[in-house]
Amino acid sequence: MQNTTIEISKEYLHFAAAHFTLFSDTERENLHGHNFQVTLDAEAAIAEDGLTFDYNILKKALKQMCDDLDEQVIMPTQSPHLQIESDEHYTYVIFNGERIPFLERDLTLLPIRNVTVEELAHYLLATLIEREEIKVLDIQNMVLRCASGEGQWASASWASHAAK
Repeated sequence: MQNTTIEISKEYLHFAAAHFTLFSDTERENLHGHNFQVTLDAEAAIAEDGLTFDYNILKKALKQMCDDLDEQVIMPTQSPHLQIESDEHYTYVIFNGERIPFLERDLTLLPIRNVTVEELAHYLLATLIEREEIKVLDIQNMVLRCASGEGQWASASWASHAAK
């Protein structure tokens, strides 16, 4: 059997999100935004009919993941430098004595250490491979890339146990 790599790099696989990167327990960037772009390479065997799998399944899953993050403020829940508190009106991100309020509808908390393209690439890939519709596909390897701007990408890779 032959293998091939399907590259999914669509214009609509993007999200606009605000964040700040943490540098230490006292230093951070100002809140700002990026237009993040996402691409995926998926390696699989070519079947006798000349197809690998229905990669529209991957495109739909990636689009949904991007849509979920679009127009959100993204904050990490695994940072040792941040605390998260909530009341009936706001979620507060506490950093170095600053208590920054966010409306719940504007804020997405992610189980990452910092909001960087490195962390986002790994988070997005881990989220993708946990989706039931992806688990059933016969994919051997995947590489997901995330960019925060032109020429600034990070990637995360995954190999199925069968491919190892």
